[in-house]
Amino acid sequence: MVEQETNAWIIRKGIKDGSTFPESAELISEQIPVRAPTSHDVVVRPIFGCWEANMAHAIARSPIDVCRSRREEWVVLGNSGVVEIEEVGSEVTTLTPGDICIIYGNAVSDSHGYMKRAFAYDAPNTIGLLAKRLTIPEYNCLQIPTNTRHSLAQWATFSVRFVTAWANWRVAYGCWRTQMHNSLPTVWAWGGGTALAEVLLAKQLGCNVALIASGVTRLALIESLGVIAIDRSAFRDMQYDDARYNSCRDYRKRYNNAETEFLRTVNEKTDGGVSIFIDNIGTPVHRATLQALARQGVITTAGWKHGMHQSSVRAVECISRHIHVHTHYATRKEAIDAIAHAEETNWLPPAENEVFDWEDIPKLAVAYANGETQSYWPLFKVNAPKQESWLTKR
Repeated sequence: MVEQETNAWIIRKGIKDGSTFPESAELISEQIPVRAPTSHDVVVRPIFGCWEANMAHAIARSPIDVCRSRREEWVVLGNSGVVEIEEVGSEVTTLTPGDICIIYGNAVSDSHGYMKRAFAYDAPNTIGLLAKRLTIPEYNCLQIPTNTRHSLAQWATFSVRFVTAWANWRVAYGCWRTQMHNSLPTVWAWGGGTALAEVLLAKQLGCNVALIASGVTRLALIESLGVIAIDRSAFRDMQYDDARYNSCRDYRKRYNNAETEFLRTVNEKTDGGVSIFIDNIGTPVHRATLQALARQGVITTAGWKHGMHQSSVRAVECISRHIHVHTHYATRKEAIDAIAHAEETNWLPPAENEVFDWEDIPKLAVAYANGETQSYWPLFKVNAPKQESWLTKR
Protein backbone atom coordinates (compact mmCIF):
# COMPACT_ATOMS: atom_id res chain seq x y z
CA MET A 1 0.00 0.00 0.00
CA VAL A 2 1.07 3.55 -0.70
CA GLU A 3 1.83 5.86 2.19
CA GLN A 4 -0.87 8.48 2.64
CA GLU A 5 1.72 11.20 3.19
CA THR A 6 5.35 11.79 2.35
CA ASN A 7 8.01 14.40 3.06
CA ALA A 8 8.66 17.03 0.39
CA TRP A 9 10.31 20.39 -0.22
CA ILE A 10 7.55 22.73 -1.41
CA ILE A 11 7.23 26.33 -2.54
CA ARG A 12 4.12 28.38 -1.78
CA LYS A 13 2.25 30.94 -3.84
CA GLY A 14 3.65 34.45 -3.54
CA ILE A 15 1.69 37.33 -2.08
CA LYS A 16 1.26 39.99 -4.74
CA ASP A 17 1.32 43.60 -3.54
CA GLY A 18 -0.37 45.81 -6.11
CA SER A 19 1.63 45.80 -9.33
CA THR A 20 4.86 44.47 -7.81
CA PHE A 21 6.10 40.95 -8.38
CA PRO A 22 5.88 38.44 -5.53
CA GLU A 23 8.94 37.83 -3.40
CA SER A 24 11.21 34.91 -4.21
CA ALA A 25 9.95 31.60 -2.93
CA GLU A 26 11.42 29.62 -0.05
CA LEU A 27 11.79 25.85 0.00
CA ILE A 28 9.81 24.53 2.96
CA SER A 29 9.93 20.96 4.28
CA GLU A 30 6.40 19.62 4.77
CA GLN A 31 4.34 16.45 4.72
CA ILE A 32 2.19 16.26 1.59
CA PRO A 33 -0.45 13.75 0.48
CA VAL A 34 0.48 10.97 -1.95
CA ARG A 35 -2.18 10.74 -4.65
CA ALA A 36 -3.87 7.37 -4.98
CA PRO A 37 -2.83 5.81 -8.30
CA THR A 38 -5.24 5.33 -11.18
CA SER A 39 -5.03 2.37 -13.56
CA HIS A 40 -2.44 4.18 -15.72
CA ASP A 41 -0.29 5.50 -12.86
CA VAL A 42 2.83 4.28 -11.12
CA VAL A 43 4.03 4.99 -7.59
CA VAL A 44 7.73 5.83 -7.51
CA ARG A 45 10.57 6.49 -5.08
CA PRO A 46 12.99 9.11 -6.46
CA ILE A 47 16.64 8.12 -6.03
CA PHE A 48 18.56 11.07 -7.47
CA GLY A 49 17.30 14.36 -8.82
CA CYS A 50 19.22 16.86 -10.90
CA TRP A 51 18.84 20.56 -10.15
CA GLU A 52 17.57 22.35 -13.25
CA ALA A 53 17.27 25.97 -14.36
CA ASN A 54 13.47 25.64 -14.38
CA MET A 55 13.63 24.98 -10.62
CA ALA A 56 15.63 28.16 -10.09
CA HIS A 57 13.15 30.08 -12.25
CA ALA A 58 10.26 28.76 -10.16
CA ILE A 59 11.91 29.77 -6.88
CA ALA A 60 12.74 33.22 -8.27
CA ARG A 61 9.15 33.46 -9.58
CA SER A 62 10.61 34.56 -12.89
CA PRO A 63 9.32 34.64 -15.57
CA ILE A 64 6.18 33.37 -13.80
CA ASP A 65 4.92 32.44 -10.38
CA VAL A 66 4.23 28.77 -11.12
CA CYS A 67 1.86 28.42 -8.17
CA ARG A 68 -0.31 31.25 -9.52
CA SER A 69 -0.02 29.95 -13.07
CA ARG A 70 -1.19 26.51 -11.90
CA ARG A 71 -3.75 28.04 -9.51
CA GLU A 72 -2.34 25.99 -6.66
CA GLU A 73 -1.31 27.06 -3.18
CA TRP A 74 1.92 25.02 -3.26
CA VAL A 75 4.09 23.19 -5.78
CA VAL A 76 6.72 20.46 -5.56
CA LEU A 77 9.46 20.98 -8.17
CA GLY A 78 11.88 18.52 -9.76
CA ASN A 79 11.57 17.10 -13.29
CA SER A 80 14.98 15.57 -13.89
CA GLY A 81 16.22 12.41 -12.22
CA VAL A 82 15.88 8.68 -11.74
CA VAL A 83 13.09 6.90 -9.89
CA GLU A 84 12.39 3.33 -8.78
CA ILE A 85 8.96 1.90 -9.54
CA GLU A 86 7.14 0.70 -6.41
CA GLU A 87 3.62 -0.03 -7.61
CA VAL A 88 1.89 -0.04 -10.99
CA GLY A 89 -1.73 0.51 -11.96
CA SER A 90 -3.84 -2.28 -13.43
CA GLU A 91 -3.46 -1.04 -17.01
CA VAL A 92 0.26 -0.20 -16.92
CA THR A 93 1.99 -2.25 -19.62
CA THR A 94 5.56 -0.93 -19.92
CA LEU A 95 6.75 -0.97 -16.31
CA THR A 96 6.97 -3.36 -13.36
CA PRO A 97 7.94 -2.87 -9.70
CA GLY A 98 11.70 -2.54 -9.32
CA ASP A 99 12.28 -0.91 -12.70
CA ILE A 100 14.55 2.15 -12.75
CA CYS A 101 13.39 5.01 -14.94
CA ILE A 102 14.24 8.53 -15.88
CA ILE A 103 11.51 11.14 -15.74
CA TYR A 104 10.10 12.21 -19.09
CA GLY A 105 9.08 15.78 -18.36
CA ASN A 106 6.51 16.44 -21.08
CA ALA A 107 3.28 16.74 -19.12
CA VAL A 108 1.03 18.56 -21.59
CA SER A 109 1.74 18.29 -25.31
CA ASP A 110 0.21 19.39 -28.59
CA SER A 111 -1.32 17.02 -31.13
CA HIS A 112 2.15 16.22 -32.52
CA GLY A 113 3.68 15.34 -29.15
CA TYR A 114 5.67 18.54 -28.59
CA MET A 115 5.64 19.94 -25.07
CA LYS A 116 3.40 22.81 -24.04
CA ARG A 117 3.70 22.45 -20.26
CA ALA A 118 6.43 20.85 -18.18
CA PHE A 119 6.00 18.19 -15.52
CA ALA A 120 6.58 19.60 -12.00
CA TYR A 121 6.88 23.13 -13.33
CA ASP A 122 3.94 24.82 -15.06
CA ALA A 123 1.75 21.72 -15.59
CA PRO A 124 -1.05 21.66 -12.98
CA ASN A 125 -1.44 18.75 -10.56
CA THR A 126 2.08 17.41 -11.08
CA ILE A 127 4.35 16.54 -8.14
CA GLY A 128 8.11 16.53 -8.71
CA LEU A 129 11.19 14.79 -7.37
CA LEU A 130 11.55 17.04 -4.33
CA ALA A 131 9.20 14.52 -2.73
CA LYS A 132 10.23 11.24 -1.13
CA ARG A 133 7.40 9.37 -2.86
CA LEU A 134 4.97 10.35 -5.59
CA THR A 135 2.37 9.05 -8.02
CA ILE A 136 2.78 9.88 -11.70
CA PRO A 137 1.45 8.69 -15.06
CA GLU A 138 3.19 5.74 -16.68
CA TYR A 139 3.73 8.05 -19.67
CA ASN A 140 6.18 10.18 -17.68
CA CYS A 141 8.55 7.30 -16.88
CA LEU A 142 11.08 5.91 -19.36
CA GLN A 143 12.97 2.79 -18.33
CA ILE A 144 16.73 2.92 -18.60
CA PRO A 145 18.50 -0.14 -20.07
CA THR A 146 18.39 -2.99 -17.56
CA ASN A 147 22.05 -3.86 -17.95
CA THR A 148 23.27 -0.30 -18.40
CA ARG A 149 26.98 0.35 -18.07
CA HIS A 150 26.29 3.73 -16.51
CA SER A 151 25.54 4.92 -13.00
CA LEU A 152 22.20 6.11 -11.68
CA ALA A 153 23.81 9.50 -11.05
CA GLN A 154 24.68 9.78 -14.74
CA TRP A 155 21.15 8.88 -15.82
CA ALA A 156 19.72 11.37 -13.30
CA THR A 157 21.39 14.22 -15.16
CA PHE A 158 20.13 12.92 -18.47
CA SER A 159 16.37 13.29 -18.45
CA VAL A 160 16.09 17.06 -19.04
CA ARG A 161 19.33 18.43 -20.44
CA PHE A 162 20.52 15.55 -22.58
CA VAL A 163 17.05 14.82 -23.94
CA THR A 164 16.64 18.54 -24.70
CA ALA A 165 20.04 18.58 -26.40
CA TRP A 166 19.14 15.57 -28.54
CA ALA A 167 15.92 17.17 -29.81
CA ASN A 168 17.45 20.60 -30.38
CA TRP A 169 20.49 19.22 -32.23
CA ARG A 170 18.26 17.11 -34.49
CA VAL A 171 16.48 20.27 -35.71
CA ALA A 172 19.52 22.59 -35.77
CA TYR A 173 21.73 20.16 -37.69
CA GLY A 174 18.87 19.34 -40.03
CA CYS A 175 18.43 23.05 -40.79
CA TRP A 176 22.16 23.42 -41.47
CA ARG A 177 22.02 20.49 -43.88
CA THR A 178 19.20 22.08 -45.93
CA GLN A 179 21.64 24.75 -47.12
CA MET A 180 25.11 23.23 -46.67
CA HIS A 181 24.97 19.68 -48.00
CA ASN A 182 28.59 18.57 -48.21
CA SER A 183 30.43 20.09 -45.25
CA LEU A 184 30.62 19.63 -41.50
CA PRO A 185 29.70 22.64 -39.40
CA THR A 186 31.80 24.46 -36.85
CA VAL A 187 29.73 24.30 -33.66
CA TRP A 188 30.11 26.65 -30.69
CA ALA A 189 27.99 27.06 -27.59
CA TRP A 190 27.67 29.23 -24.52
CA GLY A 191 28.44 27.02 -21.53
CA GLY A 192 25.72 25.03 -19.80
CA GLY A 193 24.77 21.42 -19.25
CA THR A 194 22.43 21.26 -22.26
CA ALA A 195 24.91 23.10 -24.48
CA LEU A 196 27.73 20.75 -23.49
CA ALA A 197 25.54 17.72 -24.23
CA GLU A 198 24.72 19.16 -27.65
CA VAL A 199 28.34 19.96 -28.45
CA LEU A 200 29.26 16.37 -27.59
CA LEU A 201 26.69 15.17 -30.13
CA ALA A 202 28.29 17.42 -32.74
CA LYS A 203 31.71 16.06 -31.82
CA GLN A 204 30.49 12.52 -32.44
CA LEU A 205 29.76 13.56 -36.04
CA GLY A 206 33.28 14.92 -36.46
CA CYS A 207 32.39 18.61 -36.21
CA ASN A 208 34.85 21.20 -34.92
CA VAL A 209 33.40 22.09 -31.52
CA ALA A 210 33.98 24.68 -28.80
CA LEU A 211 32.27 25.66 -25.56
CA ILE A 212 32.50 29.07 -23.91
CA ALA A 213 32.65 28.90 -20.12
CA SER A 214 34.33 30.32 -17.04
CA GLY A 215 35.93 28.79 -13.99
CA VAL A 216 38.91 26.48 -13.76
CA THR A 217 36.84 23.37 -12.99
CA ARG A 218 34.46 23.74 -15.90
CA LEU A 219 37.16 24.69 -18.41
CA ALA A 220 39.17 21.63 -17.37
CA LEU A 221 36.09 19.39 -17.75
CA ILE A 222 35.42 20.72 -21.24
CA GLU A 223 38.98 20.08 -22.35
CA SER A 224 38.96 16.59 -20.83
CA LEU A 225 36.00 15.75 -23.08
CA GLY A 226 37.93 16.73 -26.21
CA VAL A 227 36.12 20.04 -26.72
CA ILE A 228 37.88 23.38 -27.25
CA ALA A 229 37.38 25.45 -24.10
CA ILE A 230 36.98 29.21 -24.62
CA ASP A 231 37.56 31.20 -21.41
CA ARG A 232 34.70 33.64 -21.08
CA SER A 233 36.63 35.87 -18.66
CA ALA A 234 38.45 37.38 -21.65
CA PHE A 235 35.20 39.17 -22.56
CA ARG A 236 33.35 39.21 -19.24
CA ASP A 237 31.93 42.71 -19.91
CA MET A 238 29.98 41.42 -22.90
CA GLN A 239 26.62 41.52 -21.13
CA TYR A 240 24.41 43.51 -23.46
CA ASP A 241 21.70 45.76 -22.06
CA ASP A 242 20.07 48.06 -24.60
CA ALA A 243 19.07 50.79 -22.15
CA ARG A 244 22.52 50.99 -20.56
CA TYR A 245 24.25 50.80 -23.94
CA ASN A 246 22.36 53.88 -25.12
CA SER A 247 22.63 55.89 -21.90
CA CYS A 248 26.01 55.13 -20.29
CA ARG A 249 29.21 55.96 -22.18
CA ASP A 250 31.46 53.97 -19.87
CA TYR A 251 29.26 50.87 -20.11
CA ARG A 252 29.12 51.19 -23.91
CA LYS A 253 32.91 51.43 -24.15
CA ARG A 254 33.45 48.38 -21.94
CA TYR A 255 30.86 46.38 -23.82
CA ASN A 256 32.30 47.29 -27.23
CA ASN A 257 35.81 46.33 -26.11
CA ALA A 258 34.57 42.98 -24.86
CA GLU A 259 32.56 42.29 -28.00
CA THR A 260 35.57 43.17 -30.17
CA GLU A 261 37.70 40.68 -28.22
CA PHE A 262 35.03 38.01 -28.56
CA LEU A 263 34.73 38.45 -32.33
CA ARG A 264 38.53 38.46 -32.63
CA THR A 265 38.57 35.10 -30.85
CA VAL A 266 35.90 33.74 -33.20
CA ASN A 267 37.81 34.92 -36.30
CA GLU A 268 41.03 33.44 -34.96
CA LYS A 269 39.54 30.00 -34.32
CA THR A 270 37.09 29.60 -37.22
CA ASP A 271 37.11 29.89 -41.00
CA GLY A 272 34.53 32.60 -41.58
CA GLY A 273 32.50 32.31 -38.40
CA VAL A 274 30.48 29.76 -36.47
CA SER A 275 28.19 27.47 -38.48
CA ILE A 276 25.85 26.43 -35.65
CA PHE A 277 25.84 28.54 -32.49
CA ILE A 278 23.97 27.12 -29.48
CA ASP A 279 22.73 29.98 -27.32
CA ASN A 280 20.58 29.06 -24.35
CA ILE A 281 21.49 32.28 -22.51
CA GLY A 282 19.64 34.89 -24.54
CA THR A 283 19.65 38.67 -24.39
CA PRO A 284 23.11 39.40 -22.88
CA VAL A 285 24.98 37.54 -25.66
CA HIS A 286 22.49 37.47 -28.55
CA ARG A 287 23.84 40.53 -30.37
CA ALA A 288 27.41 39.23 -30.38
CA THR A 289 26.33 35.68 -31.22
CA LEU A 290 24.61 36.87 -34.39
CA GLN A 291 27.74 38.74 -35.44
CA ALA A 292 29.82 35.60 -34.88
CA LEU A 293 27.53 33.50 -37.07
CA ALA A 294 28.82 32.45 -40.49
CA ARG A 295 26.81 32.83 -43.68
CA GLN A 296 24.12 30.15 -43.90
CA GLY A 297 24.65 29.76 -40.16
CA VAL A 298 22.15 28.47 -37.63
CA ILE A 299 21.55 30.05 -34.23
CA THR A 300 19.69 27.61 -32.04
CA THR A 301 18.19 27.72 -28.58
CA ALA A 302 16.22 25.46 -26.27
CA GLY A 303 16.10 27.82 -23.29
CA TRP A 304 16.12 31.38 -22.04
CA LYS A 305 18.39 31.59 -19.02
CA HIS A 306 18.91 35.37 -19.07
CA GLY A 307 16.44 37.49 -20.93
CA MET A 308 13.42 36.49 -23.01
CA HIS A 309 13.40 39.41 -25.46
CA GLN A 310 15.98 39.94 -28.20
CA SER A 311 16.14 41.72 -31.52
CA SER A 312 17.80 41.36 -34.90
CA VAL A 313 17.98 43.23 -38.19
CA ARG A 314 15.81 41.20 -40.55
CA ALA A 315 17.56 42.41 -43.70
CA VAL A 316 20.95 41.32 -42.37
CA GLU A 317 19.62 37.94 -41.30
CA CYS A 318 17.96 37.38 -44.69
CA ILE A 319 21.03 38.39 -46.71
CA SER A 320 23.23 36.16 -44.51
CA ARG A 321 20.69 33.32 -44.86
CA HIS A 322 20.71 32.75 -41.12
CA ILE A 323 18.27 30.23 -39.69
CA HIS A 324 16.89 30.80 -36.18
CA VAL A 325 15.85 27.60 -34.37
CA HIS A 326 13.75 27.47 -31.22
CA THR A 327 12.80 24.17 -29.56
CA HIS A 328 11.33 23.21 -26.21
CA TYR A 329 12.29 19.84 -24.68
CA ALA A 330 11.36 16.77 -26.78
CA THR A 331 8.76 14.30 -27.93
CA ARG A 332 8.60 10.92 -26.20
CA LYS A 333 10.11 9.19 -29.24
CA GLU A 334 13.02 11.64 -29.20
CA ALA A 335 13.58 10.87 -25.53
CA ILE A 336 13.55 7.11 -26.19
CA ASP A 337 15.97 7.54 -29.09
CA ALA A 338 18.25 9.66 -26.91
CA ILE A 339 18.38 6.96 -24.23
CA ALA A 340 19.31 4.31 -26.80
CA HIS A 341 22.01 6.52 -28.30
CA ALA A 342 23.45 7.31 -24.88
CA GLU A 343 23.74 3.66 -23.91
CA GLU A 344 25.27 2.71 -27.26
CA THR A 345 27.82 5.53 -27.54
CA ASN A 346 28.47 6.57 -23.92
CA TRP A 347 26.86 9.96 -24.56
CA LEU A 348 26.27 10.82 -20.91
CA PRO A 349 27.80 13.22 -18.38
CA PRO A 350 31.01 12.16 -16.60
CA ALA A 351 30.50 9.76 -13.71
CA GLU A 352 31.93 12.15 -11.13
CA ASN A 353 29.45 14.78 -10.02
CA GLU A 354 28.47 17.19 -7.25
CA VAL A 355 25.86 15.57 -4.96
CA PHE A 356 23.87 17.26 -2.18
CA ASP A 357 22.08 15.41 0.61
CA TRP A 358 18.30 15.70 1.02
CA GLU A 359 18.65 18.02 4.00
CA ASP A 360 20.95 20.33 2.02
CA ILE A 361 18.62 20.93 -0.92
CA PRO A 362 17.89 24.55 0.14
CA LYS A 363 21.66 25.16 0.15
CA LEU A 364 21.83 23.70 -3.36
CA ALA A 365 19.09 26.09 -4.51
CA VAL A 366 21.01 29.10 -3.19
CA ALA A 367 24.33 27.90 -4.60
CA TYR A 368 22.82 27.35 -8.05
CA ALA A 369 21.12 30.76 -8.05
CA ASN A 370 24.43 32.42 -7.12
CA GLY A 371 26.42 30.52 -9.74
CA GLU A 372 28.39 28.69 -7.04
CA THR A 373 27.78 25.08 -8.04
CA GLN A 374 30.87 23.42 -9.48
CA SER A 375 29.08 20.97 -11.75
CA TYR A 376 26.90 21.64 -14.77
CA TRP A 377 24.63 18.93 -13.38
CA PRO A 378 24.39 19.24 -9.56
CA LEU A 379 22.50 16.32 -8.04
CA PHE A 380 20.48 15.79 -4.88
CA LYS A 381 19.81 12.51 -3.06
CA VAL A 382 16.25 11.51 -2.25
CA ASN A 383 16.17 7.76 -1.46
CA ALA A 384 18.55 4.81 -1.75
CA PRO A 385 17.58 2.21 -4.37
CA LYS A 386 15.97 -0.90 -2.87
CA GLN A 387 17.60 -3.36 -5.25
CA GLU A 388 21.16 -4.21 -4.26
CA SER A 389 22.21 -4.62 -7.88
CA TRP A 390 21.86 -0.88 -8.36
CA LEU A 391 23.94 0.07 -5.33
CA THR A 392 27.17 -0.63 -7.25
CA LYS A 393 26.06 1.81 -9.97
CA ARG A 394 25.40 4.79 -7.75
